[in-house]
Amino acid sequence: MSGFHRFQGTQRYIASRDLQDAVNVALTLERPLLLKGEPGTGKTLLAEAIAEGLGMPLIRWHVKSTSKAQDGAYVYDTVQRLNDSRFGEGDVSDIRNYIRLGPLGRSFASEERVVLLIDEVDKADMEFPNDLLHELDAMRFTIMETNEEVIAKHRPMVVITSNAEKELPDAFLRRCVFHYIAFPEPEMMTQIVRVHHPHLDGTLIKQCLERFYWIREQSEIRKRPSTSELIDWIGALARGGIDLSSMKREIPYLGVLLKKETDTRAFQQIMQRGKKIFA
Repeated sequence: MSGFHRFQGTQRYIASRDLQDAVNVALTLERPLLLKGEPGTGKTLLAEAIAEGLGMPLIRWHVKSTSKAQDGAYVYDTVQRLNDSRFGEGDVSDIRNYIRLGPLGRSFASEERVVLLIDEVDKADMEFPNDLLHELDAMRFTIMETNEEVIAKHRPMVVITSNAEKELPDAFLRRCVFHYIAFPEPEMMTQIVRVHHPHLDGTLIKQCLERFYWIREQSEIRKRPSTSELIDWIGALARGGIDLSSMKREIPYLGVLLKKETDTRAFQQIMQRGKKIFA
């Protein structure tokens, strides 16, 4: 991989060695990097970190249930053209005035190599990933209305995230470098927390992590708190001036960690059972 600037994480994004390797393999092979993992494990933030770490612009494509693959390439604004024809504004004779490049199109047209984030690809319908295959392979597409071809000046670093809401087609998977971002172990989580809260007392961090992982272990909790929620919770505790001794009896600001009413009730029932939590 000597021809590439290696990604090693950033000051604000702690990447495991396996994740660093996945990014660098994708860079070397010029293949999309497909990321899976439970929400809150930093899939979307990784694209930002790659852009920062490698000094490349970031173009975001947030996929919705209504998204179509062609929208990522370009959009023909027929409504604007119709309005201009009715009110005498703009040159309606030139269709190119009404062609808007989408995120994929902008990444191809960019004068420098960019990171293209295709976020939550599994939110769209099943045809969406397959419809992207040709453009991602060929690095070009044709604007049908003008018969102009847009060819990538530089192959973008493509980062695709999925929350595993739907199975992705095999043909799509074959073209990607895949990495599952596992939930951080306590040692790495401590490093992550210190990045966001560098001046916190080590004892507070230790106690917070004990309680955080304990909550995640409870089978009654359906939506387990994520890394981002842990960071917010520790920030709330630090600003609230919580007495560490009170942490043995309760978990303050629980609403920062648990976001579903059923999980809050389940937690209250665990506490009411008198289950010993912490020494």
